[in-house]
Amino acid sequence: MVEKMELLHITGPKDDIDRVMDEYLRKYEIHFENATASLSSLTNVRPFVETNVYKDAYVKAKNLWEYAGEIPHPDGTRMKPSEAEKIVETMWTLLEEALKQQEELREERLQLEELMRQIEPFRELDYEFSKILDFRFIAFRFGRISRDYYQKLERYIHETDHVLFYECHSDENYVWGAYFVPEIYKSEVDAVCMSFHFERIYLPDSFEGTPDSAYTEAVQHLQENEQRGEKLRQQMQETLARHKKQLATAYVSLENYCENFDVRKFAVCTKTRTTEDTKADIEHYILYGWMSEKDAKRFLKEVERDDKIHVILEDATEDIHATPPTKLKNPKIFAPFQMFVEMYGLPAYNEMDPTIFIALTYTFMFGAMFGDVGQGLCLVIGGFLLYRFKKMNLAAIISIAGVWSTFFGFMYGSIFGFEEVLEAVWMRPMDNIMTTLFIAIGFGMGLILVAMILNIINAIRAKELGRLLFNQSGLAGLLCYGCVVVCIALFATGHPLPATGILAVLIGLPLIAILLKEPLSNLVEHKAHIFPEGSKVMFFVEALVELFDVVLSYATNSISFVRVGAFALSHAGMMGVVLTLAGYESGSPNMIVVVLGNILVTGLEGLVVGIQVLRLEYYEMFSRFYQGTGKPFVTFFKKKEMGGK
Repeated sequence: MVEKMELLHITGPKDDIDRVMDEYLRKYEIHFENATASLSSLTNVRPFVETNVYKDAYVKAKNLWEYAGEIPHPDGTRMKPSEAEKIVETMWTLLEEALKQQEELREERLQLEELMRQIEPFRELDYEFSKILDFRFIAFRFGRISRDYYQKLERYIHETDHVLFYECHSDENYVWGAYFVPEIYKSEVDAVCMSFHFERIYLPDSFEGTPDSAYTEAVQHLQENEQRGEKLRQQMQETLARHKKQLATAYVSLENYCENFDVRKFAVCTKTRTTEDTKADIEHYILYGWMSEKDAKRFLKEVERDDKIHVILEDATEDIHATPPTKLKNPKIFAPFQMFVEMYGLPAYNEMDPTIFIALTYTFMFGAMFGDVGQGLCLVIGGFLLYRFKKMNLAAIISIAGVWSTFFGFMYGSIFGFEEVLEAVWMRPMDNIMTTLFIAIGFGMGLILVAMILNIINAIRAKELGRLLFNQSGLAGLLCYGCVVVCIALFATGHPLPATGILAVLIGLPLIAILLKEPLSNLVEHKAHIFPEGSKVMFFVEALVELFDVVLSYATNSISFVRVGAFALSHAGMMGVVLTLAGYESGSPNMIVVVLGNILVTGLEGLVVGIQVLRLEYYEMFSRFYQGTGKPFVTFFKKKEMGGK
């Protein structure tokens, strides 16, 4: 469900904002709004602009924290930013020489890695590179060429007697090597090779010996570099070991200060005169932020005796300048299904949260389409274990869906595909094919009616009268589609249908209302123009086409639920094939085939059924009542844990 929000107007002396952050706001989840945008029309406010003088100290503290390795949690001791800065600067001075050496090692390492990257493709060239550089009458080019053009280059070299290409290395895409040519033919050969997309590579002339010996030497230097770096890190950790608690406190203090400082971008400042006698002005900050109703009441109670902070609460249902963010809170068993809701879009603040709806309908339909006691229990156990150890929301969904699979397995009398072990509590789908399909369609019609009712509730919440009365999923659609469903139910059960005139009124009038929904909505909502601008003839033509699409969607959406029954039949059919391949009819089935078949069916069909049920949720139901245009609640202060690197 969507948590109720309160908009907080927080004001106080400008120089007191950091204390307010540390003592109060850090304890709560708060979503800040940009006060500058909200108060831009006022002339006596300005953005809260300051320079963070402790930013460099925070960066140094963060680096020291990484160097120190395992750091204990701060003991809660508070430290002023100026004190923290002094501690950090002192420790930085102690490590200044070591940090300088570490930077030199880093630069050396980058140079070695770059050298290795350049010469690695040419390691097979068994000739000293320095001697190649001394060539006076022969030009050379190192580089690479794609395999497609390499064949053309080979033909060119074969037809030319003054070019030599030495292949050094190759993979499935490129060939690395060098070509050698007399100086007098250099320009001609360069042009030809360039036309073959030969990419020239410039090797450094700083290494001695062959490329392979230079590469081996670079690897040795890199290993030595890493050993010196590791030794240097140990020395730095030993130096910092005596000051770990101080460093942790200083780091957290500076981090909190910098995080508090970032709040200023949401705030504005305004000057207020204290008295006419003193003519003194005091500058105050103004902050806007959203809290849940529960947190807002706690926060208000906590600050009621603090005369330096003033808080005004504004209910989100009032006509306010800011759009309330959406924060979902559902019972723990339904919380994993918020993933599906967020994939479609968060509900607007005044919109119904469909998490519980999708949790119930998704798992129920999954179980109906994948009914098997044994496989359902495997989903329950496997999903639970994955959620328990990996905290995967999808695993929790699978586990809950497996409960319904187990339930319908008893209803169908199926366990691991065997249908002679259990008696069907309800019916076996393969023995009642048409009944299964008709029940699935009837169930789908019921869900569509429920979706229409949810759309009516959302329209009431959003105060959209036109959507409530004339939408294809509003009262008009509910009356029209509901009458058709009732008539089908009466016909299927052998009861007489209502008189034709009554049906014409109950179905025809709602369809006319849907046809004219735009002008009727404008009329009841007291808008200036009832009909849209343009030709009225074109309006009626477009409205008729849309009405035809609406009627067609009623039929197609209903029939779409036939897949619930179809997959129940498909599951029974696939397991029948597995048992046939295992030789079940012979009386001694091959259990290896049975086990592998169950694994294959569970994985493959479970995936397909999960996707198909999600499609039914989104396209057949969500599209009727849910818009998902909400703004996410983003809390500014997040809890952080310190640990080793």
